[in-house]
Amino acid sequence: MKGLTLQDIGEYVSQNVGGFHAARLKSLTSLELKTILARKNPYLFKAKNVLTSEALVKQILDAHLSSQEETLFGGFLEELAIYICSQIYSGEKSAAEGIDLEFTKDKIKYIVAIKSGPNWGNSSQIARMVDNFKKAKRILKTNTSSKNIVAVNGCCYGRDNADKGDYVKYSGQAFWEFISGDIGLYTELVEPLGYQAREKNDEFQKQYATLINRFTSEFSKEFCSDGTINWKKLVEMNSKE
Repeated sequence: MKGLTLQDIGEYVSQNVGGFHAARLKSLTSLELKTILARKNPYLFKAKNVLTSEALVKQILDAHLSSQEETLFGGFLEELAIYICSQIYSGEKSAAEGIDLEFTKDKIKYIVAIKSGPNWGNSSQIARMVDNFKKAKRILKTNTSSKNIVAVNGCCYGRDNADKGDYVKYSGQAFWEFISGDIGLYTELVEPLGYQAREKNDEFQKQYATLINRFTSEFSKEFCSDGTINWKKLVEMNSKE
């Protein structure tokens, strides 16, 4: 990569990935049992024949954390992509609504909306992205001499690569090569992204175990009768006006 080395990327990650781990831990320690119970479908867990407080607590907590982590790490990868592109193509974070990155390559102005993976949105969310692309193009054509402007939906992993008409979609290897010019970057990123992963995960697992124990105790006291989950009471807490 011209103007950028894996050591540079490693240094960037070491200086910034701590924010992801801190946010991940904060999202765990700030949780309350009834908050996540209210967000999950109690009928689903009954249909799955969940019988113990610990099993139910663990399933709802894991589902919540998985969604949170995807969002948090997606934000970190977005910033990493902008950093890499800034070093290679003088890319910069866009001020346009819904656009994350702008840069010029081979006399083409690219406007990029970055997402974690290719299956990120429903039809209305995709339509909103397309609308943001159209607005950004109009503004750029008015305020600059750029005439050849290409909209891109860049996804940090996956294989969905196609011309969608209003925009081009690059995922996984194609996306990282697009913003860096390096065909192999997508695999080379794996090593630096593991910076302090074991130490940070050990701390997270301790807090996770504490929360499982606390939530299990709280759930048993609040929603169990004679050692059995009181599904009626749980559904009422979740859905009753």
